[in-house]
Amino acid sequence: MSSSAQKYDVFQAIADPTRREVLKLLAHQELPIAEITAHFPMSRTAIAKHLHILSEANLVSGQKVGREKRYRLQPETFQELKDWLSYYEQFWNNKLSILKHVVENEDEDSLNNKKTD
Repeated sequence: MSSSAQKYDVFQAIADPTRREVLKLLAHQELPIAEITAHFPMSRTAIAKHLHILSEANLVSGQKVGREKRYRLQPETFQELKDWLSYYEQFWNNKLSILKHVVENEDEDSLNNKKTD
């Protein structure tokens, strides 16, 4: 399979910290590549590659405005992430409940030990 035919999914796209930072920038406003590049210690070509991956995953879109291409966040695509994470939230909440129970019991035991000393 050639790299030009490869499509990236949401999880591959957000795996890279630079791409996550690009998404944060675009969450506030649409920006041209020059302004995005100014926030990173890398070349415009490197940022263009990151934007390409984010575009392939439908997390951002680009629109030609005059001589520049402006990129914007496509927030509806984040629903896939939300749906996937919501299933696992039950496990996280369960672990937090257990942790709370353990901590509260340790606090009670600690108080009881101090009273008997």
